[in-house]
Amino acid sequence: MRYAQGRGLTDAERAARERIRLQAVERFESGEKNREIAAALRVSERSVERWWRAWRERGELGVRSKGSPGRPRLGLDQIARLERELERGPLAHGWADQRWTLARVKTLVGRLFHVSYTVEGTWRLLKRQGWSWQQPARRAIERDDAAVEVWKKETWPRVRASRRRSGPGWSLRMKPGSR
Repeated sequence: MRYAQGRGLTDAERAARERIRLQAVERFESGEKNREIAAALRVSERSVERWWRAWRERGELGVRSKGSPGRPRLGLDQIARLERELERGPLAHGWADQRWTLARVKTLVGRLFHVSYTVEGTWRLLKRQGWSWQQPARRAIERDDAAVEVWKKETWPRVRASRRRSGPGWSLRMKPGSR
């Protein structure tokens, strides 16, 4: 089932839905028909059929809530170890410079704990632990200002796409004076 803006369910909402499924189980045991159960609990017959099948195959555990699907995959001790490793810096883990990127942290988590996160999931994990996005306060010592200026003057004008003027065939109509 999909939820608005992908928010999922809170623990209270999950518990309320579990109570409804357990009420359905009581009605299964008393021999009520699926249609009657669906009407009484104000749910679809399809849901009642699914719950009945789960109850028949696994008993009451089949209709119990399995918990939040978004629970953290790393335990508290693993997160503490990750923070210690991050504080050691990227050089200690084989990268050539002192920048932690999300891709590098993702790789580190995979190496240390054999757990796969997406880049976005890695950001959420770090944010939950109080880490924030940082930008260097000073320019890198290795920066070559002359090469940057040459690139701005020679390469950038060729790379930058020129802006198309409106003309015949364009669907955007503008007043001649507004161009």
